[in-house]
Amino acid sequence: MPKGEYLQYGGQAILEGVMMRSPRHYSVACRAPNGQIVLHSEPIEKTWIGRQRWLRAPFLRGTFALLDSMALGIRAMRFSGDVQLAPEFQKREDVQPAADGSSLIVEAPSDESGHLVTKSPEGSEVVRPRASGSINSVGTASIVGAMIVGLALGVFLFVISPNFITEYLDGIGLKDPTMKNFVAGVLKILFFLAYIGIIGLYAPIRALFQYHGAEHKAINTMEDDAELTLESCKQRTRLHPRCGTSFAIIVLLLSLLAFTFVPRYPLADAFPPNSGFVANIVNTLTRVGIEILLLPVIAGISYEALKIAGKFRNQVWMKGAFWPGLMTQYLTTREPDDTHIEVALTALRAVLEQESGANAEKSNLPEAVSA
Repeated sequence: MPKGEYLQYGGQAILEGVMMRSPRHYSVACRAPNGQIVLHSEPIEKTWIGRQRWLRAPFLRGTFALLDSMALGIRAMRFSGDVQLAPEFQKREDVQPAADGSSLIVEAPSDESGHLVTKSPEGSEVVRPRASGSINSVGTASIVGAMIVGLALGVFLFVISPNFITEYLDGIGLKDPTMKNFVAGVLKILFFLAYIGIIGLYAPIRALFQYHGAEHKAINTMEDDAELTLESCKQRTRLHPRCGTSFAIIVLLLSLLAFTFVPRYPLADAFPPNSGFVANIVNTLTRVGIEILLLPVIAGISYEALKIAGKFRNQVWMKGAFWPGLMTQYLTTREPDDTHIEVALTALRAVLEQESGANAEKSNLPEAVSA
């Protein structure tokens, strides 16, 4: 595989599993409550936005690549939720492991659905549902709703709160608007790191972070042109330069640099700084609106920086330049065990298999971000 094509492979950790994507396909592998790995693969269908060539221009493509990744992530999370709730994948005592690694059609654990069951090289049963939608469905609306709530919480914690807090720092001598902007940017970074550290104490999130580490190890193994085996994968680092964590840190650092010099009080004539609670609210929301409007610009620059990091991933200067993002991945990943790595490898092997059998037509998809 050409080195440049590796940039079009990425992944995302999801509930008890991993999603991997290639230029034209994606695969989701999830560890079911009964210990089986449930695997689903399908082609990636381009949206209307994805078919617009002008939106793939440098500095424009970043925002739309993120939207594309979010849409695919919703589908992957829906599938993982299906697997965790489906009756046929609950813990049971009466099903024996497959006798060998050959493919065979068997009855599903709880019904006669006829799922395809094989065995992974690491020994777990791998179940391919006979068709998408053949297992119980978690509503897309519920997942989208959860993401909207999460985005709203993120805006409140990392945009509104830092700006609002700095409105009340005059009492300690911080009155210069530029310095207030700088302090707000520092608070955003501190709040982000604290948030990641706190949620990492929650057991299900720790498991998610282990799958995140496994996803990185699998991608690193592929990019090193090493054999996709458990032992080979375990030797790789759980850090990756194209990780979504690195992207978030780049966005925060660029925001700190750029927003520090953006005028803080464009409505100062009508709402003078520190003239009361209402004025502080209005000035904060105005500031937040400006930052949100400028965010696509910051995201576009950050995406291009992430592409450079992926292209020169083994260069010493790259590791130095992107050191903050790499170090933050120690918070958003955990060292995976064999079961997590097996799931990640299953997803990656499946997407490579799908891609190798796909039409050789050149892909116009953007480079993937490894979440």
